[in-house]
Amino acid sequence: MSEERFDARLDTVPMSPGVYLMKDASGSVIYVGKAKKLRNRLRSYFGGGRITHPKVAAMVSHVADFEYVVVGSETEALLLESNLIKRYMPQYNILLRDDKAYPYVCITLNEEYPRVYKAFRPDEKAKKAGARYFGPYMGGDLFNTMRAIEQIFPLKRCNKVFPRDIGKERPCLNYHIGKCMAPCSGNVSASEYRKMIFDIVAFFEGRYDGIKKQLQEQMEEASENLDFERAAMLRDRLAALDAITKDQRVFQKIERDVDAVGVYSQAGETCIRKIELRSGRIVGSSTYFMSGDLPSVTELITGFITQYYPDTANIPPIVLVPKLDEEDDAALLEQFLSQESGHKVRVYTPERGEMNDLLKMASLNAQEMMVRRVLRGGGAQADPAAGMRILERMLGVPENSLHRAESYDISNLGNDDICSGMVVFKDGKPDRQSYRLFKMKTVLTQDDFASMRETLTRRFKHDGKDGFEYPDIILVDGGKGQLSAVASVVRSLDLGREIKLAGMFKNSRHRTAGLVLEDGTEYLLAKDEPSDDEIVLLRFLSAVQNEVHRFAITYQKKLSTKRNIRYKLENIKGIGPAKRKALLTSFGSIKAVEDADIKALTEVKGISEADARAIYEYFHKEED
Repeated sequence: MSEERFDARLDTVPMSPGVYLMKDASGSVIYVGKAKKLRNRLRSYFGGGRITHPKVAAMVSHVADFEYVVVGSETEALLLESNLIKRYMPQYNILLRDDKAYPYVCITLNEEYPRVYKAFRPDEKAKKAGARYFGPYMGGDLFNTMRAIEQIFPLKRCNKVFPRDIGKERPCLNYHIGKCMAPCSGNVSASEYRKMIFDIVAFFEGRYDGIKKQLQEQMEEASENLDFERAAMLRDRLAALDAITKDQRVFQKIERDVDAVGVYSQAGETCIRKIELRSGRIVGSSTYFMSGDLPSVTELITGFITQYYPDTANIPPIVLVPKLDEEDDAALLEQFLSQESGHKVRVYTPERGEMNDLLKMASLNAQEMMVRRVLRGGGAQADPAAGMRILERMLGVPENSLHRAESYDISNLGNDDICSGMVVFKDGKPDRQSYRLFKMKTVLTQDDFASMRETLTRRFKHDGKDGFEYPDIILVDGGKGQLSAVASVVRSLDLGREIKLAGMFKNSRHRTAGLVLEDGTEYLLAKDEPSDDEIVLLRFLSAVQNEVHRFAITYQKKLSTKRNIRYKLENIKGIGPAKRKALLTSFGSIKAVEDADIKALTEVKGISEADARAIYEYFHKEED
């Protein structure tokens, strides 16, 4: 549809709140949006002004028609927008996809005798019927959680179906050792069994105090009745519950229920990580991904909240989010969540204190989950070798000829701690056993090109006969200049085989953007609408760049810490290498040595009283 025809139709659009649907030439809905004033919002798309956001520009270029629905308020528009997004799943809207690698716990509250089991995906029909889902969890976390459930609660572990199988067989061993209520015996009513199930629900919601108090009372009652066997069993359950709560981080000043939403974008995707705090303890989290780099923060957070929370059993009174574009955005989300939950919900961005710490933790977790996803090449079903296959086609080499990729990064602190790291990816996956670290021997001042030359020369002294095989391709962390420097070294060596070279360059936001070849050909991958192959390759290159940088800088920081420790202890008269080693072995850190008194220092083997006094006076001389 031409802009002139759009202009004619825009004149009839009311200045009312509502929802609009953008359609392509086939009539498919490609975007659903809301607006406080429909005509103004639609004119911003078709009024002839410049659209700065690449995603919006790409969407508008595909619009052939639009329609709209007028509603009574902006809150109603937000709710309708959420429902229409779920119905049409438009291409240009934020669509949450939970990572299939993370399983859930399902509690079938819709059944007379509820079950508790591991589920790989929530069943929408079961949820509507009353089943509760908790998660998603990391695999190891879920294993530990389910084991804790079995230790704390007398839950049935067999495959019997109730009430069908009640009374058909005698109770199993778990009943006799106090690990099952044995509803199969017919002596446990459905209401009694469900009471225990509701305690498990409370456990997953982080409400441990009530469970602990109940177990404590039952144990004391059993002890008073001289039922020591039952008292011992309840004592063990209390111990299992204490073990769970002991390892949880506690936010002392936050005693309410809070959700914190963190976001992080990389390699053509954005990760959303929600952390759940209940009564001051972190009890759960959820991870979701969406295509494309971070759009408007308001659009991202609004899309997440309107899609996620309507299906959530319990909406907390506080939801922490990144800074939104305008204050009105938070107020609208507060109205939406308050309406959905039936109680007042506050949505805001904390600037200090433990609330701010919690939000930072959520953001850091979002980054960690994205790094994990990128390193494994995408979602759980992704082929990690796909990036290498795309590189083969780009370089014009035979299929399945590239298997081992290496990358190097230089790190230093000025002229100190000059080092490099080498990472290896085999068929798209990091091979950490093959990683290597190099501390510069000949380069004494900051010079990245000279450091790279030494790194490569030392690396290629190993020809594969010692198990240190040659790479098929070297992915250089940098553009044309760094690629040329690496090529000058590699091509000067008589390696007996050709090694492909390519440079990975970044954009102004320091994110991986593309690839440059030896002949100068550049491939820009971080485009507005990259193809599926470009997204896969961008994800692989981002994984390589991030991993080699992490590996090198971690080593540099380790060298810096060692240097500072050595310099501190070397300044103490009479404390040589053997005594320094003994001190660090005994105390574990220079800070612990600094805090130790003379008596504790003399207890270290080889440290005399005079040595101890010299060490103590060195660290405390400013206190006199």
